[in-house]
Amino acid sequence: MRVVFLGTGGTYPSKQRNVSSVVVQMGADAVMFDCGEGTQRQLQHSTVSFMRISSIFISHFHADHFLGLAGLVQSMSLNGRKTPLSIHGPDGCERLVESFLGLGYFKSGFEITAHDMAPEDTFDLDASRVTCAAADHTVPALAFSLEESERPGRFDLEKARALGIPEGPLYRELQQGRRIEIGGRVIDSADVLGEPRSGRKLVYTGDTKPCEAIAELSRGADVLIHDSTFADAHATIAHDFGHSTATEAAETAKKAGVRRLFLVHISPRYEDVIVLEDEARRVFERSDVPLELSEHDIPNHD
Repeated sequence: MRVVFLGTGGTYPSKQRNVSSVVVQMGADAVMFDCGEGTQRQLQHSTVSFMRISSIFISHFHADHFLGLAGLVQSMSLNGRKTPLSIHGPDGCERLVESFLGLGYFKSGFEITAHDMAPEDTFDLDASRVTCAAADHTVPALAFSLEESERPGRFDLEKARALGIPEGPLYRELQQGRRIEIGGRVIDSADVLGEPRSGRKLVYTGDTKPCEAIAELSRGADVLIHDSTFADAHATIAHDFGHSTATEAAETAKKAGVRRLFLVHISPRYEDVIVLEDEARRVFERSDVPLELSEHDIPNHD
């Protein structure tokens, strides 16, 4: 699992940062969270192929979070895409997608489905699940948790040898959770595998004030990507406009027991983000403002 930060700024693009978009790559598949203006150009400077994006989740319908959708979808079609794309967001997503598909002289060459989602809704991907929670913003908004399915436990070579299983393809069958038959005996994968290992978990908040629903959604996450629009000096402005400070993002990360915090949706007023990182790290040490187009691997659980 790899996180690619296509845009870490908020409100409008600045010289330092584009507006909101994050892609999570899982093998050949990719899932996008938010798609602000200019996202498809950011993709051209990244390792992500926009043709591999299978699902897009929009946190809310402020311009800096969704205005890149129409152009991205048209570029996919112009490049010959045939595989389906699903687009998800709060109530109104289906109407929004229907509207932009009718813009100009455009007809999609591939299937696009839109889904209105509500807090606690889930959507299953190939080997993971996205779950929604209500964010606390000035308009209806969602936060998203992306959680991998459990992985099989570690293969115990000594047990396999003791059971007389020859090395080779049968090991692979057992590692994939299947039963095998050898010498008239049926051997279950549980006979040679340890306890299942939990999958990795990432949470993306979109725009939000601190709230209990997001803290609960983030419980035990490997990565939390949290609205951190302002420093403490502008906490009143942050709350008036439905945002968090870097300190508040760090408090959520600490409360939820996450492993790493990324501070995003940075106000254009901050050319130097050290004040945001310093304030967050006083509460939660593993806090960073990610560089534009930076990529971060999330290691598997042991």
